[in-house]
Amino acid sequence: MGARRRRGKSPKGQGATLDAAVVLRIFRESGKPLSDKEVAQGLKGIVFKFHDLRHLLEDLREAGKLIRVQKGWGLVESMRLVTGVLEISRSGVGYVIPDDKRRKDIFIHPKDIGNAWHGDRVAVAVTRERKDKNHEGRVARVIERGVSQLPCRVVKRLAVDLFLCRPTDSRHTMSFMVDYLPPNPGDPEPVPDDIMNVGIGEEIEYRLYSGKGLELLGAQGDVAVQERLVKLNHAIPGPFPAKALAEAEALPDVPDEADFAGRKDLRDIPFVTIDGAKARDFDDAIYVKKRGRAYTLWVAIADVSHYVPEGSALDAEALERGNSYYFPQSVEPMLPERISNGLCSLNPNVPRLAMVAEIDFTAKGLPGRTDFYPAVIESKARLTYAQVNRALLLGDEQERQNIAAVLPMLTTAETLARAIHDVRSARGSLDFDLPEPEILFNFQGEAQDIRPKVRHFGHQIVEEFMVAANEAVARFLTEKGAPVLYRVHPESDPTKVEALFKLLATTDLATKLPPSPGPSDLPMVLREASGSDLDFLVSRLALRTMMQASYSPKLDGHFGLASTCYCHFTSPIRRYADLVVHRSLKNVFAGKPVSEKRAARLAKVAEHISRRERVAMEAEREILKRVTVHFLSDKVGRRFTGVIGSIADFGFWVELKEVMAEGMVRLSSLSDDYYTYFPERHELIGERTGRRFRLGQPVEVELTNVDMGRLSVDLGLVEGGESPLALPTPKRKSSRRRRK
Repeated sequence: MGARRRRGKSPKGQGATLDAAVVLRIFRESGKPLSDKEVAQGLKGIVFKFHDLRHLLEDLREAGKLIRVQKGWGLVESMRLVTGVLEISRSGVGYVIPDDKRRKDIFIHPKDIGNAWHGDRVAVAVTRERKDKNHEGRVARVIERGVSQLPCRVVKRLAVDLFLCRPTDSRHTMSFMVDYLPPNPGDPEPVPDDIMNVGIGEEIEYRLYSGKGLELLGAQGDVAVQERLVKLNHAIPGPFPAKALAEAEALPDVPDEADFAGRKDLRDIPFVTIDGAKARDFDDAIYVKKRGRAYTLWVAIADVSHYVPEGSALDAEALERGNSYYFPQSVEPMLPERISNGLCSLNPNVPRLAMVAEIDFTAKGLPGRTDFYPAVIESKARLTYAQVNRALLLGDEQERQNIAAVLPMLTTAETLARAIHDVRSARGSLDFDLPEPEILFNFQGEAQDIRPKVRHFGHQIVEEFMVAANEAVARFLTEKGAPVLYRVHPESDPTKVEALFKLLATTDLATKLPPSPGPSDLPMVLREASGSDLDFLVSRLALRTMMQASYSPKLDGHFGLASTCYCHFTSPIRRYADLVVHRSLKNVFAGKPVSEKRAARLAKVAEHISRRERVAMEAEREILKRVTVHFLSDKVGRRFTGVIGSIADFGFWVELKEVMAEGMVRLSSLSDDYYTYFPERHELIGERTGRRFRLGQPVEVELTNVDMGRLSVDLGLVEGGESPLALPTPKRKSSRRRRK
């Protein structure tokens, strides 16, 4: 309930208390909407003040239990209304995510969104029920605005201190008349295309609102400004609260001898950290020892829980953030830098507190004995992936000399990692080796290039050991009956898997498909397609069948890793889930009984941090898109080669090769024919010429337009620019003709 609720208690012995349950019962018994007066009449035997009743009714409205109807109130549950959060896509269609998690998302056509905005909490009237698809609905009322301020682009100056502005997030389609004066004489004044953070005011007319300029962020083309607006768009946390900072400042610079009590002293073991060159927080260190034909792996993880006690201001802020947020030029960490980059970072040649997973493996990579305990360690080397690649995999003699002290251990680690990887692959783990973009900046902070990140087995060594440690910890806690915050990943969408195999049945892979294929057959088909002409098609479509991973207190397994029991243990500096798992381990070590209250709280924590993870992913995708679009803005007219990565009935997206970016070729730019879209085959086919465009097909394109407002990249097909794969096919007739 909102903060405004007040309860009017009657004198002792003179009736019940005015509360939400009583009021809701009156509505249910009446069977119709009620006015304030009618509700008051139903409160027989209860002494109350009328203004308390009105506050309570407003609280129930804010909670989504009641809705305003003319001069009275209606009970949401009786009006076939569903409350939830509205999410609008960039195409304009919306989905309401119901508060009741048992319900499916409700589809909202653009014409039925009304004056609701992306992120608003709304009440929706279900207008069409569909058996196997999302129900359709219409927004009946905005319960609560999702935002009170928005980053906006200055369109033009209307007066000395009045500006027309539009939100930088294209999912918000309104405009603002914004009052703004620079706070200090001599400060910059807004000019068109500057970005301003705007406080939202009243509606002036349909889709036009008043606003107040809160902060002038700067020029749209500045990457730092783009990062700032994305953080504002997604409500990414900024500076830490004073109480959390005070707790961090009170911590020591280095662990004290008293902190070592009750811990194994592993300072003589030559642990190493392996991270990216730009990393500043090192939360995992590894060491591998060969024992005859077998191995022992030590994975040491920063003991953040020692310094961040449950219920502290630091803990509350870490939970609220859920995880760290990474941007091309900045990071918003889950914990203050004094902890994340200092006291808890496993920096070389200094003692650090750690939680250790010690795991024995056979020569074939099968896990055996495990042990878990708190320890004190001292990393002997801070290595980068590039160093490991040059020395271990490329055999660079100079680099081998540079890391000679730890090279024998790394050689052993590589052998074990390959064996573990083979075991994981054999059980059906899905490895999508798709390139990830990396933005390269010049000294002025401008994007210079966007290339695929370099990937090699040096990365895989660390990843295999982290997966092994996560599984071992999850199994241990499960066997002990302790509450676990599992990392779960549901099986692929059966409908999408069926469509994928139906398509593959028309290709050269047809003879290799099982009679009744399902999600469990995806690893096999990925292996069969690897290195062939179908590799791109299969990997992209298989990826699109994937469900989203999340956190849960319920053991449901991890489909992507083919793991029956999995949790996150290895990154407590940047993920709250790992911090929860560390605390569970310590409770088991201490023999503490399982608290029902703690177990119940785990479900809420899981839901919250899963939601924050999605926010981080969306923000990271948006800033990448913004930097990419701006990077391409001065390259209009340039030609590129690429492959078709996705197809719709109005065109196809092309993944460029010269720069890691994506743009769209619209069918409206093709004048040679009318094209029919065949979704089951992921193809566009010309009705007259038989010209064909399909997933994975190489094409040559020209960059024709870039729009920062819509974050769109438009491409034109160079005549004759598709590969010979686009062979003519027989003319087909279809009612699904599109030319947009």
